[in-house]
Amino acid sequence: MRTILRYLPLLVGAVLLAAALGALVPRPLWPVAMAQGRVTRRILVLKNPIHTDIAIALDDGIRRRFAFLADAGLPVVASEARYIVFGWGGRAFYLETPTWSRLKAMPVLKALTLDASVMHVDVAGAVKEPHPDVASFDIDEAHFSALLDYIAASFRNGPVVIDNAGYSTYDRFYEANGQFNALVGCNTWTAAALRAAGLRTGWWNPLPISLGWSLRLYN
Repeated sequence: MRTILRYLPLLVGAVLLAAALGALVPRPLWPVAMAQGRVTRRILVLKNPIHTDIAIALDDGIRRRFAFLADAGLPVVASEARYIVFGWGGRAFYLETPTWSRLKAMPVLKALTLDASVMHVDVAGAVKEPHPDVASFDIDEAHFSALLDYIAASFRNGPVVIDNAGYSTYDRFYEANGQFNALVGCNTWTAAALRAAGLRTGWWNPLPISLGWSLRLYN
């Protein structure tokens, strides 16, 4: 135990240094060109202290693109629906922690080690802008299409809805591709999705704050 305590500050320092470097080193290294005069799509990145989501404005084309979610019960045609919000994360933590007051030890342990992943999809009304927890980015149609492809590919078997899971009548959980852990988690998924959209992120963004820093630095 004494040996562990002796090296714990070094371990914490190494993780913090890695997170800082991960935010400061851009990925990709060079900017991606957007089609001139064709920056026509706006996407939003929503954050809380530990998690980020991507919000896309709903229109007829988006409803058709994600019709498989409506078929699985997501209310994308609700009259008050303005955005569809996508997030990827650890199954145990996502499903068993709808609020911080219901935080339990086992989902935290799985998040810190290894867990199956799920997609969380929410239908939202108007999103307040400007807001410190909302960042917006304009991209062209080609990169917007690549973003939609990336999101769609994150669903397992197109899709498999998880029964009796959700925080309200406006959201659903689906089985997802990939394994989750704290080092390659929800925010690294968001970062990869944004790179598919032609944006630059940090090389490694495990936390919303580091992802936000890199997005402000390089876009």
